[in-house]
Amino acid sequence: MDTIADNARAKSEHLDVLIVGAGLSGIGAAWHLQDKCKGKSYAILEARDGSGGTWDLFRYPRIRSDSDMYTLGYSFRPWKNAKAIADGPAILSYIREAASDHGIDRRIRYRHRVTAASWSTEKARWTVEIERGPDRVKTIITCNFLWMCSGYYDYAAGYTPKFPGRERFKGRIVHPQSWTDDIDYKGKNVVVIGSGATAVTLVPAMSGEARHVTMLQRSPTYVVARPAEDAIANHLRRRLPIGLAYGLTRWKNVLLGMYFYRLCKRRPDRAKALIMKGVRYCLGPDYDIDTHFTPRYNPWDQRLCLVPDADLFRAIRQKRVSVVTDEIETFTETGIQLKSGEELPADLIVTATGLSLQLLGGMTVVVDGKPINPGDTVAYKGMMYSDVPNLAVVSGYTNASWTPKADLVCEYVCRLLNHMQKNGLRQCTPRLDDPATERLPWVDFSSGYIQRAIEQFPKQGSRHPWRLHQNYARDLMSLRYGSVRDPAMEFLN
Repeated sequence: MDTIADNARAKSEHLDVLIVGAGLSGIGAAWHLQDKCKGKSYAILEARDGSGGTWDLFRYPRIRSDSDMYTLGYSFRPWKNAKAIADGPAILSYIREAASDHGIDRRIRYRHRVTAASWSTEKARWTVEIERGPDRVKTIITCNFLWMCSGYYDYAAGYTPKFPGRERFKGRIVHPQSWTDDIDYKGKNVVVIGSGATAVTLVPAMSGEARHVTMLQRSPTYVVARPAEDAIANHLRRRLPIGLAYGLTRWKNVLLGMYFYRLCKRRPDRAKALIMKGVRYCLGPDYDIDTHFTPRYNPWDQRLCLVPDADLFRAIRQKRVSVVTDEIETFTETGIQLKSGEELPADLIVTATGLSLQLLGGMTVVVDGKPINPGDTVAYKGMMYSDVPNLAVVSGYTNASWTPKADLVCEYVCRLLNHMQKNGLRQCTPRLDDPATERLPWVDFSSGYIQRAIEQFPKQGSRHPWRLHQNYARDLMSLRYGSVRDPAMEFLN
């Protein structure tokens, strides 16, 4: 919509459903809407120039998922590649092919950034304010239902602490979220600050061309090696119809993930011993895993890091990578001086120090003239906000793959929309009227990127349907099979 005529039409345009975000969640939401709510008019608004969300944004070397594609993939589109732990370009192609094959790509409006949404109970509709194109032309679209699929990362910039002496360093400093093709690390000394999923991906990827790569961490993270290919999945694909093989593998991996998470929570010492045994096997008996790979917290108090085919451990054993556990005293002209007194030489410093979170794509929300602070609301079934009508937010699991929960949320939203249409209802609003329901943090997770933004996010409740279980089996019963006629959901016409 780049013409004046298109702009004029958009200002008065009304849709049944408006989806915000054309990433993994937004494409999935559109498929479910087309499949289960036939005839509903909708569009997808995407702030960036391309679809794919996270998988289009991140461009650093060997970017990949830390979840297997049999669970990260859509329930409606089997993953057919041999590699279960897929790289970013393969995942991006998968998402875009799903959109193209179902005509969803024709519903995406790029360079449309949603800035505000205002709900009117009298009109039973949202008025959504949009900045369109590089000139940020103001545009208005109204809709009956607003479906937020924008994730919770701030795409503008990642998180970087204030490092003393940063301005003194003569080389280049880059955050992985801002990676560009002109970054040269061939034959150079590289220091990667961090020990999370991004760091353990970047370090072995760069070690093939760099002179040496040092992973500098303030404290260790749990790191688990796993084959890049799922042998059972590949075996099933050769012998069964693709859809059946995919479904069986998906359930296998979901159940294994649930089992391991439960083990971590109920018997953390046992889980920790298993993880340490795997690290010791990969690095050998002489490596100091107590210092560099034994965290101070229990498994799954923060996310575990996955390394496919033990690539990080292999690079360490081949002396291409070093792990240093220490704190930064200051940047110098030629590297980083540590509090221990050691200095790490560096030509390039990569700050893999985490992400910044942003709720609802940064838009403001008003209901009947009252501004809404999401941090003051309580999440209904992990997908709607108390006292906010006709708005759903797709959010996946923090302790497993994103997509199984996203698929269930999409199914529930479609059931909700069909129920409202069948019964002549125009408004659905979660209401928390039970004073015995305690308000708890959104998630019980100690990761820095969560804790820095936890107050911005809605609370969860201590009782159903306000409790966020992070459990696929419970969510399956609640979102796929639970009735939409819920005492906590107020319907109006």
